[in-house]
Amino acid sequence: MDAEKRIIDQISGWLTLYDDGTVDRTWTGPPEIEFLTKPVAAHDEFRNGISVRDVKIDTKTGLAVRLYIPERKPSDEDDKLPVILHFHGGGFCFSEPEWFMYYQFYTRLVRSTGAICVSVKTRLAPEHRLPAAIDDGRAVFLWLHAIACGEYSSEPCLGSYADFRRMFLVGDSSGGNLVHQVAAWAGTQEDLGPEIAGCVILHPGFVRSKRSRSELENASYSDFLTLDMVDKFLDMAVPIGSTKDHPFTCPMGSAAPPLSGLKLPPVMVGVAEKDLMHDTQVEYCEAMKKAGKDIVMLISPGVGHSFYLNKMAVDMDPHVGKQSDHLLMAITDFIRKH
Repeated sequence: MDAEKRIIDQISGWLTLYDDGTVDRTWTGPPEIEFLTKPVAAHDEFRNGISVRDVKIDTKTGLAVRLYIPERKPSDEDDKLPVILHFHGGGFCFSEPEWFMYYQFYTRLVRSTGAICVSVKTRLAPEHRLPAAIDDGRAVFLWLHAIACGEYSSEPCLGSYADFRRMFLVGDSSGGNLVHQVAAWAGTQEDLGPEIAGCVILHPGFVRSKRSRSELENASYSDFLTLDMVDKFLDMAVPIGSTKDHPFTCPMGSAAPPLSGLKLPPVMVGVAEKDLMHDTQVEYCEAMKKAGKDIVMLISPGVGHSFYLNKMAVDMDPHVGKQSDHLLMAITDFIRKH
C-alpha cells in the first residue's frame, strides 16, 4: 500500500503541492470568495448579447480556448469584428478561462468593444513550467493564422466575422507577461495572417529578485495577492535554476532581449496604485518608452492587483466599481483607436 502523500506547500487557498509532484487546486480559502473560481458553463444561446463556446484545439496537449461572441444585428452582417486574444492570470500556476471572475469581466469587454474574444486555456505550473504557457499562446496564434488563411474552417464565427488585421493581445497579471512574450515572438514572424494591432497588459507579473518599494509598502494591502504568493508561484513557474530576473518575469532586465530591438505594436499597460508590483510595472513602461515604443500607462488610484476581477468588490465598493468602469472604457477606447 502506498504511503500517504505529504503536503509540501500550500499557497493562500489557491494551491496545495504534494511530495509526489501532484497539485490540488481546490479552493480552500474564504468561502465568500469561492464563487469567483466557479466555472461558468458555455452557452450557445446569447445571454445579455454574448454567446460562449469552448473549443479544443489539440487533444494531445489539452490546448483549448473559450470564445466570447457578440450578438450581431442583421445590419452588421457585413462588418468584421476585431479579435481579442486573451491570456488569463494566476501566477502561471492556477485559474481557468471559464472561471466566473473572467466571465463577468470579459463578457462586459466584448459587449463594450464589439470584439470576438479568444481566451486561451494555458498549461499550468509547476507541472508545466514556463515556457509551456508561452508555447500555448504561440500555438493559438498560429491556429488563428490558419483560420485567417482559410486553412481551418471549423470555427465559422471566426472565419466569417473576425478581422484578423485588428487583433489585440490582452492579458491579466501573469497573462500580461504572456502578452509581451507572444507579441515579441510574433514580431519576428513573417507572412502571418493575423496582425497585432495593439497589446493591453493589465497588472503584469513583472518583477525583479531585489524587492521593490511597492512590494514592501503594499505587502499587507490585499489578501488577493501577497508577497508569499508572488514568490512561491514564480518559483514554481520559471525554468528550474532561474530567478525572478528571468526574461519571462523581468522583460526590462539585463538578461532579457533589449526592448529597442523588439518589433512591438502599440501597448497599453494598466497599473494599480496599490499593486505589489506597481513599481516594476512602471519601470517596464519607462523602459519601453526609452526604447522608443508606442506605450501608454493607465494608473488606477486606490485599488490593488486585478481589482476589476473581484466582482464582490466591484459591486459593493463604489470606488472599485468606478475604477473598473474607467478601466473598461480605457481598454475599449484603445481598441477603437487602433
